Amino acid sequence: MAGARADDTGECWLCGRQLGPRVEWHHPVPKSRGGRDTVPVHPICHAAMHRHFTNAELAVFGDDAAALRRQEAMAAFLRWIAGKPPGFHAPTRKRRT
Repeated sequence: MAGARADDTGECWLCGRQLGPRVEWHHPVPKSRGGRDTVPVHPICHAAMHRHFTNAELAVFGDDAAALRRQEAMAAFLRWIAGKPPGFHAPTRKRRT
């Protein structure tokens, strides 16, 4: 998806690590909820957000990445991913029901 924001720093919007060779574009406010802006994220970070939160829940966080990072599930993921290289990727399991 296109639409990089003017303040791109080459870092993932969620984890803050340097972006790797693959970049995905996340809508902080989901398109289904009227969101238009996109932010760059690692594919694994993108998958983790959508694994742990519904679009309705992500819409509540909106552009507030810090609030999203404070959620227990995301905080655990971020601790785990912190030391991994920018291009790291692993399968992300489906949402628990």
